[in-house]
Amino acid sequence: MTYATDDLYDEVAYVAYHFHWDMDTILDLEHPDRRRYVTQIARLNRLATSGGR
Repeated sequence: MTYATDDLYDEVAYVAYHFHWDMDTILDLEHPDRRRYVTQIARLNRLATSGGR
């Protein structure tokens, strides 16, 4: 199974934007680990915009 290139670029851009990690570091992550970072960043963003609720 392959991972859609656009989805991969979206994940890399999202993590890079928030963590300021370089592309090689992010691409070295296993897919489940990278997805977990994406999920956690999204959760933190939701908490920040909702006032922590």
